[in-house]
Amino acid sequence: MMIGALDAPRRQVAEIDYALLWSVLILLFTGLVFVYSASIAIAEGGRSTGHQPAYYLVRQGVFLCIGLVAAAVTFQVPLKLWQRYAPYLFMAGVVLLALVLIPGIGRDVNGARRWISLGFANLQPSELMKLFAVLYAADYTVRKINVMHDLKQAFLPMFGAMAVVGGLLLKEPDFGAFVVIISIAIGILFLGGMRARLFAVLIVVLVAAFAILIIVSPYRRDRIFGFMDPWSDAYGRGYQLSHALIAFGRGELFGVGLGASVEKLFYLPEAHTDFLLAVIAEELGFVGVVMVIALFALVIQRAFVIGRQAVALDRLYAALVAQGIGIWIGVQSFINMGVNTGLLPTKGLTLPLMSFGGSGIVANCVALAILLRVDWENRQLMRGAKL
Repeated sequence: MMIGALDAPRRQVAEIDYALLWSVLILLFTGLVFVYSASIAIAEGGRSTGHQPAYYLVRQGVFLCIGLVAAAVTFQVPLKLWQRYAPYLFMAGVVLLALVLIPGIGRDVNGARRWISLGFANLQPSELMKLFAVLYAADYTVRKINVMHDLKQAFLPMFGAMAVVGGLLLKEPDFGAFVVIISIAIGILFLGGMRARLFAVLIVVLVAAFAILIIVSPYRRDRIFGFMDPWSDAYGRGYQLSHALIAFGRGELFGVGLGASVEKLFYLPEAHTDFLLAVIAEELGFVGVVMVIALFALVIQRAFVIGRQAVALDRLYAALVAQGIGIWIGVQSFINMGVNTGLLPTKGLTLPLMSFGGSGIVANCVALAILLRVDWENRQLMRGAKL
């Protein structure tokens, strides 16, 4: 029996992480279904959409196809090439953030200037900047790895770069993207060897800075007060959160059924973008929300496992990129879910991989293709191949 077991052919190791791949694809196509479900009423009733019920579905489908093609191309690019061009991509992202603020180039929507019109679609540079921040912060950490204990040499240059990015984002304003990008940068620096004491001091400073930004900004203060007690002004500053909570309450355990949501019928603002999870909660219930959270948790867990494998293979840049992508998806999805459930103040952050938005979907697909590339390169090296 033992001899037979030894003679049996060895099971071949998979080329890529299929758990990660399938989790991402399920999230993408579930998001496509719910973008249609959440937007059908506003698309049919909107003059700008030509009263076409499938307006947002078609656009999201096109963006998803572009994202998948971009992901397929990105998967062919070696990590060493991303490392080489990371500083230039970061500078390009800064230029795009600056262009958004120029009248005539940046497009103003509801008082926020976050988009550059390309004619057929709008480009949101802050979504691309999240990816560029991962690539640049990982490259910066690798270059500074021997001085990561030094505040002046390791942290201050990155602080300067993030201050420029943060200043441009707050001018849009896009406080949510600012929080995500800062989390990516600080998280990668910490994983790269930043001292725990310095990291703790930095977190305290950032919390104080965020508090000051909220205090000095009237609309941010209103959001905080609305978040603390949405029912005290349910038709004013607590309107979004109160309707999101109603959607969660109506969903109960198994939901009211796909397409049967009431809150998406002009009650819940931005139902197909920022508050997509509330529509999922209403239509699929607690079980549906838990499944979505589990899929995101699996994606994040695989990102950190892939990063840990890269560390074991002495591939620090690849490891930091993989874990940086995990931080990005984790922080942004946590904030979006927190906003939808009333755990966090209202922020203009979409649910990664699921919410409507061309720039976001394409950036997410490219980022996860890079993560799969890290995993593929790890597996090739473990087989003894040369990259």
